[in-house]
Amino acid sequence: MELQDTYYNKAEYIETASGNKVSRLSVLCGSQNIVLNGKTIVQSDCIIRGDLANVRIGRNCTVSTRSVIRPPFKKFSKGVAFFPIHIGDHVFIEEDCVVNAAQIGSYVHIGKNCVIGRRAILKECSAVAPNTVVPPDTVVPPFTLFGGNPGKYADDLPECTQALMMDFTRNFYQHFLAIDPSKS
Repeated sequence: MELQDTYYNKAEYIETASGNKVSRLSVLCGSQNIVLNGKTIVQSDCIIRGDLANVRIGRNCTVSTRSVIRPPFKKFSKGVAFFPIHIGDHVFIEEDCVVNAAQIGSYVHIGKNCVIGRRAILKECSAVAPNTVVPPDTVVPPFTLFGGNPGKYADDLPECTQALMMDFTRNFYQHFLAIDPSKS
């Protein structure tokens, strides 16, 4: 299945030397603590909270419109501690998600309008169905689909999930094309 082209205004995005495409309408707090490893797309109205703790996002990832990525926290008797969040390669986060996970493995797909609870761990080759609320401290095993509110096991994923996600994220990046309104 070939993806349709998605067009964006060239003036609205910053493209880095490593191929990252970051919307000027997104908010990157504490940008010195945010690492995008290449060919990652951060769409408009996203918020990435690097001011709380380090945020590392792997290669060929997409953070869709109006999603929030913020490091998880834990309350202690003397206050609150924030922990770094690590997102693997070939991860696709759809629109309107709030991600508070400790770790997201590679080849993970998070559906629209999801909430990933604090310190949750999504293992590699897993998926979260749209409109799912994953409770805090939940571990989503590899090759499983979680869904519902609260999120729980819904189905198994095929063994080719890694290849499917690599193909999907690479195709999405290739079909995410710039249009220059000043030249039209």
